[in-house]
Amino acid sequence: TCENLFARFLVFGCHCFDRIVIQGYLPLLTRPEHIVHFFRAVHGLYPITLQVLAKRTLQYRGWVQGYARNHKIPILKAEKGVSKEDAVRPYLQRMERRNRHGVYCIFTSMEMGSTFTSKMPKFPTEDPHYRIIRRVPSRSLHYYFYIRDPEIGPLAMCVGTYLPFQTTYSLNGHNFIEIQLRRQGVAFRKDDNAFLSTSDPKALQAAADQLSAATLEKRLTYWSWLFCPKFSEKDRQAVPLDRQYSINQIEYCRNFVFKRHFPIHKIFAHSCEMGLFCLAADKVAYIFGVRIAKRLRGKLYSVLEKLDHGHHVLRIYGKNPVGRRYEKFSTFLRVEVCVNRRKDLGLNKGWRTWSACAKSSSPFRTDSPASKPNPSTCTSTFPCCNGWLCRRWPAKPKSPASRSTIPG
Repeated sequence: TCENLFARFLVFGCHCFDRIVIQGYLPLLTRPEHIVHFFRAVHGLYPITLQVLAKRTLQYRGWVQGYARNHKIPILKAEKGVSKEDAVRPYLQRMERRNRHGVYCIFTSMEMGSTFTSKMPKFPTEDPHYRIIRRVPSRSLHYYFYIRDPEIGPLAMCVGTYLPFQTTYSLNGHNFIEIQLRRQGVAFRKDDNAFLSTSDPKALQAAADQLSAATLEKRLTYWSWLFCPKFSEKDRQAVPLDRQYSINQIEYCRNFVFKRHFPIHKIFAHSCEMGLFCLAADKVAYIFGVRIAKRLRGKLYSVLEKLDHGHHVLRIYGKNPVGRRYEKFSTFLRVEVCVNRRKDLGLNKGWRTWSACAKSSSPFRTDSPASKPNPSTCTSTFPCCNGWLCRRWPAKPKSPASRSTIPG
């Protein structure tokens, strides 16, 4: 483990949950047939038009505005390029100074979500009031409630204003640990989302282990009952409207505090090197491949070309000769010089290429498409990179040499 590997460099370490994103939904209001039963059988509303579907939306928006006005809670509009966390941080700090809990800010944002729509049938039917209820993605208004909870710390609850009123909760496990340590009286120092020091590392790990699904469900149910759209007792008796939760995203982190900065820089540099050598084109395409349609079988990948000849790191151009050096990752270094036989050596027309390979064991190894022999090209590879530098150019003969007299 990392603790055993870097034990002599560490002050302490802990592992805990970091960012947690939870999805909340009403199981019996997620399908079109549920909506038809809720409005037609429970409330006796027929036909189910767009006005009927939007009635609860208008009521909920009015309730949120009234609640914010009565409790003096600011309602802000999300702007492009501005982080919501940065915008609400002053309100959170004011809430912490007063040692109060509850909603300290509300954001409004137009986002894509799943809603229901009512459409007339394409062809005439026996029932003139018949409507087709479908669940479609739509851009609608969402409310972000920023809450300071006494158990799990700051969290953000996003509520859709249209049926089925889906909710999304974002919280952080480090905030839960901070509250537990304060209650136990354990001294610690925390910078943003990282614990830098503590008087009792075992208590820190014990506090991290106390975060459970039951604790999260209890607190999320309370805030959902308080700020989500309300249902009457008649609605709850006819249809079980208990909100359920599922994990949308969760991050588990391991925190290590080192005694010095030197090991961290070495580990980071080595990790970067391993990432460059191991993250090939096929792995990048696999990671970023996405499925764009449910009916499309298989998976779409991003096509990336993986070239074996590396890349040019040095080029030298003379009047006629050309020198190139290739760096093929960590395998070898290839140096290539191309000269014109007639102009530079006074030989028959064509090109001659001298190549040198730093880690080559064969004196006639060829590793590039440019070094493959053809009727007008000859390639020689020497074991030493500097071998081609030590070879002298052959003296220019008085008469052109034939092809058979060219040295092999």
